[in-house]
Amino acid sequence: MMFYPVMLIIWGVLALIAIALFVYRTSLTRDEDDQIYLDDAFQHEKAAQEAIIAKVTKIEPLLRISLWAVGTVTVLLVVVYFGGLIAEFVK
Repeated sequence: MMFYPVMLIIWGVLALIAIALFVYRTSLTRDEDDQIYLDDAFQHEKAAQEAIIAKVTKIEPLLRISLWAVGTVTVLLVVVYFGGLIAEFVK
């Protein structure tokens, strides 16, 4: 039965992608400030914060899709595993 090992490899790759995107998003938001700059003297900091927000906004849908993919493959693996156990038990 080659299906299960292949699915485990796919799950591992998807999990690594999700972890990498999560770590990247975390490293981006580490430099984010929770301040509002009202003075024109802080325009460079405001621009830097907007750049961070733009990057995080671009990464967020990819992270969400990868998490859904990992969850879907996880459920599929659990169903196939317990289905195989039940089939062996019924024999």
